[in-house]
Amino acid sequence: QLQLVESGGGLVQPGGSLRLSCAASGFNLNYRTIGWFRQAPGKEREGVACIWSLDGSTYYKDSVKGRFTVSRDNDKNAVYLQMNTLTPEDTADYYCAADVRTGCAEADYWGKGTRVTVSS
Repeated sequence: QLQLVESGGGLVQPGGSLRLSCAASGFNLNYRTIGWFRQAPGKEREGVACIWSLDGSTYYKDSVKGRFTVSRDNDKNAVYLQMNTLTPEDTADYYCAADVRTGCAEADYWGKGTRVTVSS
């Protein structure tokens, strides 16, 4: 069974950091384009950061550039999202996805999400 499981969400103060992790089971992430998406209350889901399998190139949403970093560990079959200098606008449910397509807009496989709340 193909499964993606996110962890690492929680409550953090503005300016703080969190590291999200995504563990895959049932399939190998090594040769797949993977990414992180988020959905804030009342808003549409959006691609935050994606990393391509062929050359390791990355995409970041403009509002997170310089603050978020996506990475992958092929040995652990996992992907990470390091989030620094968080703001309340980063509050959302964050989802790990595999087989990302249409740029960093859609994907074939999804985790169930982890909630990030940025608040003082």
